[in-house]
Amino acid sequence: MEIHELVIEMKLLERRFTLYEEKYGILSEDFYAALLSGQLTRYDEYDETRNDFSRWKGIYETWQRRKHAYAEQLKHQAQSTPAHSRD
Repeated sequence: MEIHELVIEMKLLERRFTLYEEKYGILSEDFYAALLSGQLTRYDEYDETRNDFSRWKGIYETWQRRKHAYAEQLKHQAQSTPAHSRD
């Protein structure tokens, strides 16, 4: 995936997880950490919350993968660009 495609996809994913952030009043990074540490298991009994959390987790994990790919491509571009052309 090209770097500009990664940026577009990351922005689309951010728009999607922002809806959950606004609905639940917590940033995705903090939601994800709480989910992985088991702090949100009490919400598993509620169908809507469980479905939201499952979708939110998937969106956030996809965003993380795209962000990692973006960072790797930036690093690769910086390494392959001659020093005199970066000035």
